[in-house]
Amino acid sequence: MATVHKISGNFYEDSFALIALHSSMEDYALAYAINLTLNTSFRRAKEDLDISQNISFPIFEWQDEVNDRYYTLIANSSSKEESQSQDGFFQFEPSFTKYHLIPEFKEVDYLLKIEQDELHIEEGIIESILSIPRIITAYTLDIENLKSKNNLIF
Repeated sequence: MATVHKISGNFYEDSFALIALHSSMEDYALAYAINLTLNTSFRRAKEDLDISQNISFPIFEWQDEVNDRYYTLIANSSSKEESQSQDGFFQFEPSFTKYHLIPEFKEVDYLLKIEQDELHIEEGIIESILSIPRIITAYTLDIENLKSKNNLIF
């Protein structure tokens, strides 16, 4: 008789904080502004986060070895060009479909994931991020109630 191994739902520990960012900045400009403000060193990852075919999200990451934290900055939306046969005036125009990493928060532009062991360090980070001129708002998301939490495991 073969042994069956099951992984419980508590196997993946929620030891990260998630900060929602609203900004019209491009992802590279936002990473640069955060680097200047927080004295970090975000760099673009060599590979994007691929959810499915032709849907990818660019990732900027930084390892804080002093405080033992791992930061990830990722856009919450990605656009995919789709070719559809259309009749009429706009028949040669491409159409775009927008996909979201966290669909329950479609209005969020970027997500800052902080993998950490300590709790409640994000208040100081949020205050610093809000001092960036083109950041509209930033706030902590409750990860306990996220339906698409699996999209954040990367």
